[in-house]
Amino acid sequence: MRYLHTMIRAANLDDTLDFFVDKLGLVEAYRYDNEAGRFTLVFLSAPEDLEAAKARQAPLVEITYNWDPEQYDGGRNFGHLAYQVDDIYATCQHLLDKGVTLNRPPRDGRMAFIKSPDGISIELLQAGEALPTQEPWASMPNTGNW
Repeated sequence: MRYLHTMIRAANLDDTLDFFVDKLGLVEAYRYDNEAGRFTLVFLSAPEDLEAAKARQAPLVEITYNWDPEQYDGGRNFGHLAYQVDDIYATCQHLLDKGVTLNRPPRDGRMAFIKSPDGISIELLQAGEALPTQEPWASMPNTGNW
């Protein structure tokens, strides 16, 4: 397992980047604008981690800016922790065997979500390419929110 990023949502991208970049001193590693989804992702790194962050896409802070205004309350501004795993199916089976609820199963062979006992969302991402879709994952429904 490898730590990837922590995601937080920004109500105002300029203000958020002013804080994290201009004041705190993080640097932008890369940015992704999605017009269809109406959001921007800005990935920030500590200056000493920038080379590794660009090469490995980790460790990073992901700033998610949704273009349509939204009020964030109840912790919605904090998104999730993300970890890369070698085998998403084996990891999810291990978690199920330990009694962990899969809030978003790895139907696509790429991504799953679970929650900590305190309600913190944790994203699990398959290393490399997505694994071939297979049962029981492909037809497993979501449970709760993630």
